[in-house]
Amino acid sequence: MKNSVLCFLLLLLTSVLNSQTKPLLGFSSQSTDDQLKLESQFGASLNTDSLRVWMQHLSARPHHVGSAYDKSNANYIASKFKSWGYDTKIDSYFVLFPTPKTRLLEMLFPTKHKALLEEPALKEDGTSNQKKEQLPTYNAYSIDGDVTADLVYVNYGVPKDYEELERLGISVKGKIVIAKYFGSWRGIKPKLAAEKGAIGCIIYSDPNDDGYRAGDVYPKGAFRNEYGVQRGSVMDMPLFPGDPLTPGYGATKNAQRLELKNAPTLTKIPVLPISYHDAQPLLEALSGSVAPQSWQGGLPITYHIGPGHTKVHLKISFNWDIKPIYNVIAKMEGSEKPDQWIMRGNHHDAWVNGASDPLSGMVSLMEEARGMSLLKKTGWKPKRTLIYCAWDGEEPGLLGSTEWAEDHQEALKKHTVAYINTDGSGRGFLFAQGSHSLQHFFDEVTNSVIDPEKNVSVAKRRKAYDIANGATTTSEQFQLEPLGSGSDYTVFLDHLGIASMNIGYGGEDDGGEYHSIYDSFDNFNRFKDPGNIYGVVLAKTTGNTVLRLVNAKILPFDFTVLSTKINGYITEVKDLVNTLKNQSESFNKNIDNDVFYLASDPKKHFVNPAFKGTVPFLNFAPLENASEKLNRSTKNLQKIISDQAINTADFENLNHSLYKAERLLISSKGLPRRPWFKNQIYAPGFYTGYGVKTLPGVREAIEQKNWIEVQEQIGILSETLNNFSDYLDKIAVLKN
Repeated sequence: MKNSVLCFLLLLLTSVLNSQTKPLLGFSSQSTDDQLKLESQFGASLNTDSLRVWMQHLSARPHHVGSAYDKSNANYIASKFKSWGYDTKIDSYFVLFPTPKTRLLEMLFPTKHKALLEEPALKEDGTSNQKKEQLPTYNAYSIDGDVTADLVYVNYGVPKDYEELERLGISVKGKIVIAKYFGSWRGIKPKLAAEKGAIGCIIYSDPNDDGYRAGDVYPKGAFRNEYGVQRGSVMDMPLFPGDPLTPGYGATKNAQRLELKNAPTLTKIPVLPISYHDAQPLLEALSGSVAPQSWQGGLPITYHIGPGHTKVHLKISFNWDIKPIYNVIAKMEGSEKPDQWIMRGNHHDAWVNGASDPLSGMVSLMEEARGMSLLKKTGWKPKRTLIYCAWDGEEPGLLGSTEWAEDHQEALKKHTVAYINTDGSGRGFLFAQGSHSLQHFFDEVTNSVIDPEKNVSVAKRRKAYDIANGATTTSEQFQLEPLGSGSDYTVFLDHLGIASMNIGYGGEDDGGEYHSIYDSFDNFNRFKDPGNIYGVVLAKTTGNTVLRLVNAKILPFDFTVLSTKINGYITEVKDLVNTLKNQSESFNKNIDNDVFYLASDPKKHFVNPAFKGTVPFLNFAPLENASEKLNRSTKNLQKIISDQAINTADFENLNHSLYKAERLLISSKGLPRRPWFKNQIYAPGFYTGYGVKTLPGVREAIEQKNWIEVQEQIGILSETLNNFSDYLDKIAVLKN
């Protein structure tokens, strides 16, 4: 059945190839025909059976950092790459990885109750009974702590929730907060709680988000059952990812390390994740104000905020060990341009068995690499060097990729054309984020891959999905969303200025297994991607992406798209200032509308925290001028490349210049208060964690109403864009 489906897809793909009339970006008409035939041959070599066998093996035991099976899996992956003819090695680093030795959560008043803090084995899940090898439910990089205090419910624990608490006159100072997962990256919740004066943080999975309110729970359905817990890191990654003790340099065996007490990315308060089984007694006992309607969750109770009446005791401690991690690096050297690297990565470590996260992406990468090796056996060789990376330690904090890239940063900046990332995949629609200079190129790729359900290109199916979900864009191109953080592309894009992409399929694979013992082979094959059909589609998508990058005569960067996007982001930050200005003016005209009186004491009041002083005049002219200059430079360069008005002898210089261009978008100073993040166009938000902030220096200064810093960051960004434009103008000189 699988082979017949693949044959049908190949016939459809052949039809698409035959209809190709326009040369691909970076290729001539003749080389386009050869390239499409090569991609067809590559696609025909992919099969689902390999993915199933590899996933079953890799997910057979828990394989977190420091576990025996983590090392075993690295060796297994390396052996596969070696058997396919890759020059393969395992690079080891030594990182801080805490594991729990004490976990206690109990309610002391109004009744006594001790949280279970366990996920039971299920007879329907063959690997859920491996308790001795499983990491307990915990949040890595929480500090040790033993605290007792009143409990306060803070909804998702994001900035707007604390604004609501302030309006209600409720303080979390000296309290323990309980927050729902979702709404932001988990590490933001204890970070904000500590800033507001809390002394402890509990994070629970609410059934409204990924439990029984979303669908049938596991094992009957895919969603989180009452005992399921989301493990995860709460490292302050918006400061910097990677090993907390070696910021900015590789965690080699003999590297100089910070003292634990000086590690800036550890939390300031103890943190513990729990299930909704353990959360319900705590929330049910809360008194105080009834939570707003938007804060009400899925449990069969009325949610109250507190504080008072409910007192809890939280005690956690950790083994603060240095553990080895194992990155598998496999290289196929380029035949013509070996000094230009196309890099492709996915991580192999997991919190427990990790079938979906990350192995669905890992086995797809392996099948892609196997397909490349089969092409090589026919006599094909990549023009540029192709490097496959199976990263370790991604789950605790992007440890493997960050430490390896920091250790090799000079070579990476010199040689890397682009980094293509995956981090798991499932049944459904194509989702991709990345550097906007690659959007036009990737749009062509998405039109070359056929969706196995709808028999249309994955680009068309995604566009239909967007329209069905209210998208207003009329663009015919597949839209690459900007990248923030959350996976192994972070160090390449945000720290080194290397064009990057993150690709996956999903939308019809929803569930609640994330970071629990139920992210298993059994679960994946029932609910996520039965038959591994979309795993092959992912291998085809990323494989075509890689094949075009390694073979293109002229690298397919289109900086006009980047310029257009940057101009749009400038409009956004200006609109944000105008919105704040209008709010401020409205406040000054009618202050009573923005003064909140406490129900407990009508004599007490405070001003809405959204309005903190008058918005001053901000000079955006330097940024507007820089944007206009960039627009001219990118259009001029793209016209030259499109006309191929380049001397043959200049191709080599042109390509080197093109892929190094985005290095100009990083600033050696980095972003305010977090210099590791150097990219001036993309960064994770300081208070969103994974979510992207475009033009982050300017945008976040506006959001924090730090007007002096806004003007400073406008100057830095303007200088960055002008330098980038000057660089593109120099490239354009490489013409007849």
